Amino acid sequence: MSRGSKETEVRQYYGILYRAWGPQQWWPAETQFEVIVGAYLTQNTAWTNVERALANLRTAEILNVEGIRRVRLSRLEPLIRPSGYFRQKARRLKTFVAFLDKEYGGALDRLFSQPTVKLREELLGLNGIGPETADSILLYAGNHPVFVVDAYTRRILTRHEVLPETADYGEVQELFQSALKPTAQDAAPAGGMSQSDAIFRGGAHPPSAMSTAPRNPLVQIYNEMHGLLVGVGKNYCGKSQPKCDGCPLQPFLPRGK
Repeated sequence: MSRGSKETEVRQYYGILYRAWGPQQWWPAETQFEVIVGAYLTQNTAWTNVERALANLRTAEILNVEGIRRVRLSRLEPLIRPSGYFRQKARRLKTFVAFLDKEYGGALDRLFSQPTVKLREELLGLNGIGPETADSILLYAGNHPVFVVDAYTRRILTRHEVLPETADYGEVQELFQSALKPTAQDAAPAGGMSQSDAIFRGGAHPPSAMSTAPRNPLVQIYNEMHGLLVGVGKNYCGKSQPKCDGCPLQPFLPRGK
């Protein structure tokens, strides 16, 4: 396939993946706070491990701001143990709630009503929050228009020679944001499958309260694109042994690959 600009190629990725796999139903959570907790717990572990930890918190009835505020660390740590680095993550969850209480009276709606740039800086100032975690919270919990860059995204861009492996987070994010903004008036390209057909296509999850919540077109595009790239990474673009045959993005591979 002939290659145009980087932005054009990224837009083509979005259209092709969406038509192949349909809506991805990201983020799989019932509340904004569950998204935030999941964003912390998914650091350095597989999502299946996060699901086990979230189930423990849900069973203990503390998967909410008040629950994390009042629970003792000695109780919280074993509940989130399946996610790994559980002592670290428990302290970080406590730090987030303390920040929320101090700066926003414990109210997530007040937190997410802040300008994106201001809130992103505040989140990055908290222990244990880097750009990917901050942007996951902003996009999936707060419906702020920021694109989340993860390891799958970087791997795909590198193998397709869109950006070098050394490109920093901001450069990758800016590419996707500039590429996808023109498609905001058409957040769901025609030809996508219904959700009933797409549940297990790509990286899709069953619908949840958060994944089906209303959001503006640009936020929806960033949401879907991230989920679609996760699907590529999980099913085809493996870390050590890529399986390119059958991947919707195979036609975009440089010649000789």
